[in-house]
Amino acid sequence: MRKTLHFTKAAWKDEQLILQADSPVSLSEVHAAGQMVVDSDAYAFVYLAEENDEFIYLYIHESTWTELQKALDQEARLFAEGTEGELELEGWKEELSYLISNIEGNSNYGDEMVSKVESVFLQEQ
Repeated sequence: MRKTLHFTKAAWKDEQLILQADSPVSLSEVHAAGQMVVDSDAYAFVYLAEENDEFIYLYIHESTWTELQKALDQEARLFAEGTEGELELEGWKEELSYLISNIEGNSNYGDEMVSKVESVFLQEQ
C-alpha cells in the first residue's frame, strides 16, 4: 500500500514557503526524490520522496497553489513540515514549471484540472 501525505496549508517563514498537513506527519526518515507528478483526480501536484527504499507521495493540494505560485515567482525554497522538522523539496521549481507547461491546454489532464492550473499559475501578471 502506498503511503500518501496530504499538505493543504502553506505559510511563509523567513522567505521560505512551508507546506503544512492537517494532521501531524513524521518526516524523520523521509528524503527528497526531486520529482513531481500530477494527480488530476485529486487536483494536486505530488512530490515524490523516499522512506526506507519506498516512495512516499506528498500531495500538494489546490488550497496551497496561490502561495505556491508566489514561491515560484520569488524562487523561494519549499519545505514540507513534519513533527520533528522540515523536509526541503529539492528541485520543485523545475519540476512544477515543467508540469504547468505540460498541463496548459492539455485535456489529457481533464478539463477541470487544466482550468484550475491555468487560473492560478498561468493568469496574466
